[in-house]
Amino acid sequence: CRARRGLADARAADTMLRRGARLSSDAIQVRSLTELDLDGIVRIGEKMRNRYEPDLWEGRVTYYLRRAPEGSLVAEVDGEVAGFMLGDVRSGEFGIEEQCGWVEVMGVDPDFAGRGVGRALAEEMLKRYQARGVSKVRTMVDSSMPGVEAFFTRLGFAADTLRSYRLDLGMTPGQGRT
Repeated sequence: CRARRGLADARAADTMLRRGARLSSDAIQVRSLTELDLDGIVRIGEKMRNRYEPDLWEGRVTYYLRRAPEGSLVAEVDGEVAGFMLGDVRSGEFGIEEQCGWVEVMGVDPDFAGRGVGRALAEEMLKRYQARGVSKVRTMVDSSMPGVEAFFTRLGFAADTLRSYRLDLGMTPGQGRT
């Protein structure tokens, strides 16, 4: 079943599906994102979300390339984009004044699920953040994605005090919500 995914989207986030042997670290090449990676990211997005959304991914890639080009990565296997991770370092976000790294969006081609691509991306991003003097890295994971939550937990992430709140527009303030 190919379910829709959202923030920190990682259908293949390391162990959700097993489609082959774990790849060696030499087989997975992690590097900085470039504009030339857009087609691979669109392809992965389509596989993960069952929708072809080139405009969505072009907007996201352009945003992160302009904001923090060193903070977004792709992983290649045999010269093909197998995964990506978009993020940056910032402060003042959600009232948190300290500078921290953020993992915003992650995707791994389902054909490479459980083969170490997600872990290779995360390890490189964490290494880059640490080199920039960052002491904390955050992400947000939808509770409907336990596999993604497990992936980040295996990396050492833990629940934080930051909580997500939502308002469904069209309801009047104070009206009962379900």
